[in-house]
Amino acid sequence: MSDHIYKTIEITGSSKQSIEDAAGKALKRTGESLHSLRWFEVTEIRGHVEDGDIDHWQVTVKIGFTLDEK
Repeated sequence: MSDHIYKTIEITGSSKQSIEDAAGKALKRTGESLHSLRWFEVTEIRGHVEDGDIDHWQVTVKIGFTLDEK
């Protein structure tokens, strides 16, 4: 088994539905551009308020993926 080298990026997803949906959208969209996603860490949760109610959630995730082998 070879050693893995990881790269991390930070992405923010949003959703009117839930925190989980916002994080899931961020991961899904990132997976369309990058491959070998391995883990994620939620680093920030915030929301947008409209007329006193939550309009949508924003979740920032740090995503780790492995670099291609040479």
